[in-house]
Amino acid sequence: MKVLIVEDETAAFDNLVSILASIDPMIEIMGNTEGVAQTVRWLKNNPKPDLIFMDIHLSDGSAFAIFSEMEVEVPIIFTTAYDQYAIDAFKVNSVDYLLKPIHPDDVKMALQKFQKLGKTDIQKYLEQLAQLSVAPTNRYRDKLIVQYRDTLLPIPINDVAFFYYTDHKTSVTLSNGRNFPLRNQLEQIFTTLNPADFIRANRQFIINRESVHDISVWFDGRLRVNMKVEVPEPIYISKNRASEFKLWMERV
Repeated sequence: MKVLIVEDETAAFDNLVSILASIDPMIEIMGNTEGVAQTVRWLKNNPKPDLIFMDIHLSDGSAFAIFSEMEVEVPIIFTTAYDQYAIDAFKVNSVDYLLKPIHPDDVKMALQKFQKLGKTDIQKYLEQLAQLSVAPTNRYRDKLIVQYRDTLLPIPINDVAFFYYTDHKTSVTLSNGRNFPLRNQLEQIFTTLNPADFIRANRQFIINRESVHDISVWFDGRLRVNMKVEVPEPIYISKNRASEFKLWMERV
């Protein structure tokens, strides 16, 4: 079985690869894409896999956008940490869905379900995948509520420079340099933001495009993003996401 994994979290990707190898060492991982644009390019330029494992929240937006840009002719097992609408959509339109954190038994059952499908069943799912391209338009937040001492402060989302996660703690830094702790994890926060304005740079950062000062190109193909405000650690974009990041920065 040949598999494509669409996942922008390194830990989640490594976990799934390990689980698949333990279930069946003959499963071949054909590739790993991390965003909508990269996935569309991969599917258009590579032989079709037998199955796709696809996270719904990708580095440059929702996986639903993939189905708006092309007809996907491969059965999909979706993965998600939450999002009730997505879960409902998966139940109807996909072979199966897995809730994060993903467990080996769940993957095994999903693969067994896939392997039992006949050609008619697979065709039905492929036809239904097109329905995901007409998912309801996201309503992105325009304010963020933060706590300062005993007061809740409404912050315009455009005033956010970046969100940061480390040591199991999340914080937000504003364009004026002020910093506040947050309760939600980056994955939850990112789904509420307009991907035209914010991007998940890596596991530690979500950054606002308007807060980027400049970008340094490193010898190994990575990019270092230099912000207009001080950051707790350097922000790097991986080599395989560098082109997507540059396109995101150039969007009108």
